[in-house]
Amino acid sequence: MDELQKKHRQEQKALQARIMQKKKSATKKTRKGINDECAELERQMRERHNVEIAKLNGEPEGHGLSGEDSLDTAREELHQEAVNSGRVGHDIQEPAISPSQHSEDEPAKKPNRQKARLARRAAEQQSMITQAAKEAEDLPDLRKHESEAMRTQYTSRSLKEHEIRSDGHCLYAAVADQLSTLRLPLIPEPSENLPTVTDSPIVPYKSTRAVAAAYIRHHPNDFEPFLEEPLEDYVLKIKYTGEWGGHLELLALARAYNVNIHVLQSSGQVEKIVSVTSEAAKPVLWLAYYHHSFGLGEHYNSLRPAG
Repeated sequence: MDELQKKHRQEQKALQARIMQKKKSATKKTRKGINDECAELERQMRERHNVEIAKLNGEPEGHGLSGEDSLDTAREELHQEAVNSGRVGHDIQEPAISPSQHSEDEPAKKPNRQKARLARRAAEQQSMITQAAKEAEDLPDLRKHESEAMRTQYTSRSLKEHEIRSDGHCLYAAVADQLSTLRLPLIPEPSENLPTVTDSPIVPYKSTRAVAAAYIRHHPNDFEPFLEEPLEDYVLKIKYTGEWGGHLELLALARAYNVNIHVLQSSGQVEKIVSVTSEAAKPVLWLAYYHHSFGLGEHYNSLRPAG
């Protein structure tokens, strides 16, 4: 039981540090979602801890309260031993009630052990939260460090950032902005590699989504081995939903538009997605990739020439 309690305290401490980091990086728009996510993480941990305590006590799953009572009992025994030996520590003591405090007609009330257990548990949890918050303050500000490193990379490459809305369409919107900067059409000419894209939406990212979906559908052998769902379902998500894009979609766009795409990261690493449709020199689209700086997590911005 001692080992399990120690493990639970460590997990709660780690979770609180993680929650504090999430809340520090929250924006006004994402705060509610992050608070809901944090509450769900805490609820899942409480349920899991109850199940583990129940299993340790030989009780069936779903009987978490019994496991929790057993943990309370063990804590109370330790507390009582500390009181008997004069080592009370930081536990919350139950108030002593002497017989003189009761009238002769009124029998002495027994201390409420359940309330005492709840009070001790609340004090322990608050102590862990306070400690976790203190430790979270000492963690590096990943968002700040990433932003500063990115600015250094832009300067060294004579690039400037054009910020893209963080809404799940950022990859496609960033590619559309790059095409516009280079004066390339959003809908490429039909070819052997790309069939005719019939719809040409006014919103630029919808055009790049349609092109990526058409290219992947037209080249199933190049993409299907990497998918965890039917190809047709996958391309419909690309075209009609806010599903995030990644390496496969960048590869499809590079080949469909016959361009090379360079993705710059804060470390200075540049991931190069190369079109293989011809040997001729191709235009280069520059994207910035962020991992910590935006509310939804991973994010792409467009990088234009400076000046």
